[in-house]
Amino acid sequence: MELNQFIFLIILAGALYLFISEKLSVDMIGILIILSLAITRVLDPKEAFSGFASEPALIVVAVFVLSSGLTATGLTDAIGNAVGKFAGKNQWVANLLVMATVALLSAFTHHLMITAMMLPIVMRLCREHDMPSSRLLIPMATAASLGTTMTLIGAPAFLLANSILKRSGEPGLRLFDVTPLGATLVGTGIVFILLMLWVLPKTSGRDRHDEKFRIDEVFTELIVTERSKWLGLGIADFQKENLKRFVIVGLKRYGNRISTLDAEVKLQEHDILLVKTSPDELLSVDEKMGLALRSVKKYGEEVQSGSSVKEAEEPVIVQGLIAPQSPFVGKTIGEIDFLRTLGVLVIALWRRDGWIYHEISQVRLKEGDLIILWGYEAQLDEVHQNSDFLLLFPLQVRPKKRIKAKTAGLIMLISVFVAATETLPPHIAFLAGAVTMVLTKCVSLRSAYEAIEVKIFVMIAGVIPLGLAMEKTGLAALFARNLSLLIAHWDPWAILLTFFVAAGLLTQILSDSATTVLIAPIAVAFAKTTEVSPTAAVVCVTVGAVASFLTPIGHHGNLLILGPGNYRFIDFLKIGLPLTALIAVLTSFMSLRLWS
Repeated sequence: MELNQFIFLIILAGALYLFISEKLSVDMIGILIILSLAITRVLDPKEAFSGFASEPALIVVAVFVLSSGLTATGLTDAIGNAVGKFAGKNQWVANLLVMATVALLSAFTHHLMITAMMLPIVMRLCREHDMPSSRLLIPMATAASLGTTMTLIGAPAFLLANSILKRSGEPGLRLFDVTPLGATLVGTGIVFILLMLWVLPKTSGRDRHDEKFRIDEVFTELIVTERSKWLGLGIADFQKENLKRFVIVGLKRYGNRISTLDAEVKLQEHDILLVKTSPDELLSVDEKMGLALRSVKKYGEEVQSGSSVKEAEEPVIVQGLIAPQSPFVGKTIGEIDFLRTLGVLVIALWRRDGWIYHEISQVRLKEGDLIILWGYEAQLDEVHQNSDFLLLFPLQVRPKKRIKAKTAGLIMLISVFVAATETLPPHIAFLAGAVTMVLTKCVSLRSAYEAIEVKIFVMIAGVIPLGLAMEKTGLAALFARNLSLLIAHWDPWAILLTFFVAAGLLTQILSDSATTVLIAPIAVAFAKTTEVSPTAAVVCVTVGAVASFLTPIGHHGNLLILGPGNYRFIDFLKIGLPLTALIAVLTSFMSLRLWS
């Protein structure tokens, strides 16, 4: 064995130990891999740092930003709510809709984000229809992982696999080349899970959205603006169209209370709607959508003119807790007059117990009430520093730019089309789409940067040179020659099945990206010495890495649902083991037919 091969094995063993033990974060491990390969001269510096400018890393960054645009505009929420609306009370129908939706979304965005997005929606669906969450969450997370096999951008592992293929001199995969295989796996997986639902326990857990002290809904007042699209619409129809956004508890017109039970009542300009809504919907109210927060519409300019607001400064929204012995207790919000006394506006109110039907100004405050304040940083800082009876803290939600939803969806579709038709290279097409998301203000520049999972980006940049070093040192070819002595005489499907199983087992302790980078070069080198297609071998490795459902630690999505589903370790094996075996056989046979 040559010296550089021995050094590489030491670096590889160290990396594997760190990945498995989790003593360091994955991004730090990636940096250490790069430095180790460069310092020991297994790779030259340019090769060692090549992962940062690689297609896989750039596409991953772009997809994170594109996904954040879909989320920031409320498009993903709208899809999720539509699923919940049509799912009904039937477990099988609900699972079918949820699995099909998350699989399709995961084909174009990060599956972990989709799982996290759908988790509260599915939990709410289970609560509303009295269904055990354990019967929906494993199917959802499994479908999200399977969905990544339908396109080249569904999982970073496929991008890495494609990079390895190109580097070995093989033709690369196009965006939808894996779709026939992925669609078959998704369809088979959905049917299999529906037939096997009975093996899952009937339990329910809690997730972070069910926290005891969570603010689930607030009371606020909305005003119908000039030229609103809701003008002339019946109150019942308005409630139906906005069922998941607002619950109307009252309507005032010219100071008089109007019955919301009257089907003949139609919305007019300046009507005041007393509604209950979620905090994120509160922040998402946009005058361009035909509704505005009443207090902001009426007094917003007065707040701005009465303070030293910097040019282009955005208003801030925070929560204020009414403290014990506060002089506010027992007084109405109108009597306190927050605008005159503190220079801020009360736009909403949350109370743990009891219902609120009156206008906000008439609500008499109690100890423990939360008021949502609107104002500018200077006034809010002054309130925070000088008040010991009103405790301020941030409102940890983000507004949805729903008016930009169609724009965000169009940008995503165009990006996929351009990449699929190879009008532009995929990394250029998706980066252009990400930039367009920011330029069209579907997502702010700050939010776009925050959406990028830097750990994943750096980890991918670190494992790419690991695969390159395995090829350059000749170890991939050496392992392939030794492997050929054992399995070269096997049938091609059995050889591919072996690669799938190897990747499926290794991905239980490593990430799917790391598993692909380690095994794919060996698979390519081995395939070139046999009648097996290198592309087929690499695809089997990659699918084995991303679609192996043996344990809850094999995929981060499984970890997300572990608590909310109240699962045990064995519950994942009940469906995961037979499903993985089925997928392994299907992948092996179909890969031979698709890439002979």
